[in-house]
Amino acid sequence: MLASHRVFMVLFRSLKELSTKRLSSDQRNFSEIASLLFEYTWSLWQRDVQNILQGFAALSLELASTSIVEQQNDMFLTCERWLLCSKIIRQLVISGYASDVTSAEKEVRQVKEVSPVLLNAIQSFLPYYTSFMGRQIEFWDFTQRACIKLMKVLVSIQCRHPYSFGNKSVLPAIMDFCLNKIINPEPSLTSFEQFLIQCMVLVKSILECKEYKPKLTGRVINEGGDTLEQRKKNISTVVAGMLASILPTERVVLLCNILIKRYFIYTGKDLDEWHQNPESFHHEQDMIQWTEKLRPCAEALYIVLFENNRNVLAPVVVSILHEAMRGSPPVESEITPGMLLKDAAYSAAGHVYYELSNYLNFSEWFRSSLTQELSNEQPNMRILHRKIALVLGQWVSEIKGDTRKLVYHALIRLLQDNDIAVRLAACRSLCYLIQDSNFSEQDFYDLLPMCWGLCFKLVKDVQEFDSKVQVLNLISVLIEHIGEKIIPFASQLVDFFQKIWEESTGENLLQIQLLTALRNFICSLGYQSSICYNMLLPILQCGIDVNNPETLSLLEDSVLLWEATLSHASSIVPQLLDLFPYLVSIMERSFDHLQVAVDIIEDYLIFGGMEFLSRHASSLATLLDGIISNVNDKGILSTLPIIDILVQCFPAEAPPLIFGVLQKLIVLCLSGEDDHNPSRTAVRTSSGAILARLLVMNTNYVAHLASDPSLALVLQQAGLCINQNILLCLVDLWIDKIDNATFIQKKAYASALSIILTLRVPEVIDKLEDILSVCTTVILGESKETSEEDSSASSPSSPWPNSDSFGYGGVPSKELRRRQIKDSDPIKQLSLESMLRENLKACASLHGEASFNAAIGKIHPSAFAQIQQALKMA
Repeated sequence: MLASHRVFMVLFRSLKELSTKRLSSDQRNFSEIASLLFEYTWSLWQRDVQNILQGFAALSLELASTSIVEQQNDMFLTCERWLLCSKIIRQLVISGYASDVTSAEKEVRQVKEVSPVLLNAIQSFLPYYTSFMGRQIEFWDFTQRACIKLMKVLVSIQCRHPYSFGNKSVLPAIMDFCLNKIINPEPSLTSFEQFLIQCMVLVKSILECKEYKPKLTGRVINEGGDTLEQRKKNISTVVAGMLASILPTERVVLLCNILIKRYFIYTGKDLDEWHQNPESFHHEQDMIQWTEKLRPCAEALYIVLFENNRNVLAPVVVSILHEAMRGSPPVESEITPGMLLKDAAYSAAGHVYYELSNYLNFSEWFRSSLTQELSNEQPNMRILHRKIALVLGQWVSEIKGDTRKLVYHALIRLLQDNDIAVRLAACRSLCYLIQDSNFSEQDFYDLLPMCWGLCFKLVKDVQEFDSKVQVLNLISVLIEHIGEKIIPFASQLVDFFQKIWEESTGENLLQIQLLTALRNFICSLGYQSSICYNMLLPILQCGIDVNNPETLSLLEDSVLLWEATLSHASSIVPQLLDLFPYLVSIMERSFDHLQVAVDIIEDYLIFGGMEFLSRHASSLATLLDGIISNVNDKGILSTLPIIDILVQCFPAEAPPLIFGVLQKLIVLCLSGEDDHNPSRTAVRTSSGAILARLLVMNTNYVAHLASDPSLALVLQQAGLCINQNILLCLVDLWIDKIDNATFIQKKAYASALSIILTLRVPEVIDKLEDILSVCTTVILGESKETSEEDSSASSPSSPWPNSDSFGYGGVPSKELRRRQIKDSDPIKQLSLESMLRENLKACASLHGEASFNAAIGKIHPSAFAQIQQALKMA
């Protein structure tokens, strides 16, 4: 027996491991294993269960012989082997056969074979739960585990093979059994909570199973009558009928009443736990997994039951609510059954607020009843006060008009309660109301000073990590939604954040919540954010230090805070400049934060200017080179605007610093076809525009870049064999990609091509027609593009030049700085018409009038007419 037990333990662990494999070949292997093992294991399971039940019958009748101890040991090993067998059966049925939701098989035969027998076993074991209690501890414990395990197996089978489970020989009996145990359990089973939980889980799973919902789609004309979908539809119709007969209206109403009036009610044990530790009690009730405790499980079942029968149950729930309110006056001081029923009714109303709003007027309920109960300050009223706080958060969408301000005051008052559980419930609901789209800053503004003080006090009073996170979340949401009105309270918040950070060492989740709150704080302070730098910058430096393993989990939120700090800085102070090398370390580690890193670089460029470039040119070059060399097209596209700003703002200083990056842009421009790759087309187009800009703004440097011997090596390493002048290759790109470019890129292309006409490159004269075609197109389209842009800039949706473009105190915003850079762009300001006219003269002089005129003569008359039109424009 012992050897057999060990064999089955090894078998179970092996099957459990094999069942987790997801490759189709592995699943086929497991299916073969299941077909080989199932019959033998199932026969052994049935034989063992009969032996166990016979042994239990003997034990219960105390028909023990002198060798009772030895027999009990053997029986116990049989019990343990049988439990392993049950787990093996579950693995084989669940993983050994494809789910009947996706399989073409009509049914999984094993489900129909196994499920009724499992139910019989449960019914046979349950009586021993009572008879062994206090007498046969080992077998009483086994009986508990066996009943729970068998119920869990049935739940798993139903989830995996719902259509097979819907067979008339399976589902009705099991569903009826579970409902009977929930509605009318034997007195001895009321303490068997884990079994009742599994009964509720199975009923909930069946009620919300989408495969059992009637299919509303019709049949396709001439469709065969035995398709998989048609069979599924037929089964769904049959199951829906069975459920209707098992759960008629009367039983639905009864079940709803039982769930609310029995399972929602706080027990004496619950109230003791609340009294002993209100904080832990709140989190256990509020955050526990619903399948672990009886009340949360009953609430989950109630919600599904209500959703399936909302028209029937909505009046029932309202009736229970009115009954409870009549049975428990608002002035109660003792914990009575009426008060506990009212608490349960409030729970029921809160869970299904989305439907009850058609049957229950919240404003009337709040003003007539809830307000009076909130004014009753008897200590025992904490039960209702906590539930009212939660209900206010659940009904937030129905709190309208003048009632909303009254609710704000009510929740602030609940934040002052003596009971921590009540205060935490109020904290959560207040967070919901502030996040709601109907939140009124004006109505809440007078409460702000008191709210801050109560939040700070609550953080001091609570002990648990989850509580601190909850309060910090409220503070963060409040900061986010009241904007600049935060400024009068800034010094208090700075002190608070400093204290919380110091106390949160090792609590990474709390620190992440703190970083989020700080980001909201910075955004609300705007360009006055420097007042909190003494607190902020050390925290920020700690979070972005990738060499500190203790803070790596804070990195994502820290870089977001870093970007917010920069974009709301009135100026880049030296301490912020000192942080830039950390960005290099972050990007060397991974490119997970690429987009935020790009935003940070942009902030440093447009706010830090030449001071930033002079201090961190080398780090910036290293950073950009690493990005361009290692990221995909999407990453390159997000980075190229930074290089464009760099070249525009520092045309003389920047190019030598990013020499290697510019070489890589040339490689990108010249590397292969991109006809079927939009991302690659965009990369080549944008890279070409940067090089065109550079040619216009620093012509001599482009000539140096194109002729540098190292470029040939870079091109060779990239697998490119270029036999002609690099500038001519770029000319071909600019001509080819003109249709893919934005207007400013088109103008950069055209300006660069115009300058090319003045260079001593003989082959340019052969491309004269294409060059003039591009330039003409841009010139003729410029007036239209400019007028459209000006119209957009003056429209209400534009960030320029409305007041939002300035920070507090008239400090230019990041959006305004971007606009200023865009408006001062030399490419945008230059006159392409005048440049082209002058450069055509230089081209004729450089290449000779005869060659020039011959090239002009080849241009089609209509195209030549357009050129004349463009060059004569005033």
